[in-house]
Amino acid sequence: MSARWITSIVGAAMLAVLLPVHTPAAAQGRGGRGGRGQAPAQPAGPAPRLANGVPDLSGVWMGGGGVGERDLKPGDAIVLLPDAKKLVDTRRLKDDPEAQCLPTGVPRMNPYPWRMVQSIDQKYIFILFEGNIHSYRQIFLDGRKHPDDPDPTWYGHSIGRWEGDTLIVDTVGYNDKFWFGANKLPHTTKLHTIERYTRTDANTLQWDITIDDPGSYAKPFTVRTRAHLEPTWELMEYICQENNTNVGHIVQ
Repeated sequence: MSARWITSIVGAAMLAVLLPVHTPAAAQGRGGRGGRGQAPAQPAGPAPRLANGVPDLSGVWMGGGGVGERDLKPGDAIVLLPDAKKLVDTRRLKDDPEAQCLPTGVPRMNPYPWRMVQSIDQKYIFILFEGNIHSYRQIFLDGRKHPDDPDPTWYGHSIGRWEGDTLIVDTVGYNDKFWFGANKLPHTTKLHTIERYTRTDANTLQWDITIDDPGSYAKPFTVRTRAHLEPTWELMEYICQENNTNVGHIVQ
């Protein structure tokens, strides 16, 4: 049975239990696959830097992302507009695009690792995903602006800049197809996200995401998430469409 059955049935909360990413036991559970056996000691110390002084965000990371009540910035709230609330109430989990092997959009993540790559010329950052369809994001750091009328896409149009040791990623131009998670939260093409990536130490990437979508939510809100470095892991081939028995087991 496909591992994707776990993703949609139990949702993000149970995945935190089934796939803990902070302990050697998690790595043992993926043992014998691409070096994901007994986990070595994690590197310690401050976040590394590149030759030009900016933080080095590269590496294989696990966790982070998602939109849920438990990760909300203190004082923030997810306030759905009436039409968005009706959409949540009528959605069925088996119709989740992620369960159909489609991209997760931003900032939803699969329970699989992902790699961040910084180009040598520091004009681009790429995020490569192991899960679903081996999709990717590209973030432009060359000073360009958003297009006036971007074509709506699953990952939108992303431009980045550094503020101190934090990478700020501003994204617009999303389509309205993906869900924020198994919580069925929607969005519209008015969605605008601002992400803040800060490597707080060698092991940890703090990833805060502000959601601003006046088509679905009464006010913007921010979720605070973390990813953890997996220094011995490589991304593996994962073809979602193969043996995707997931959807047939979803009853909602």
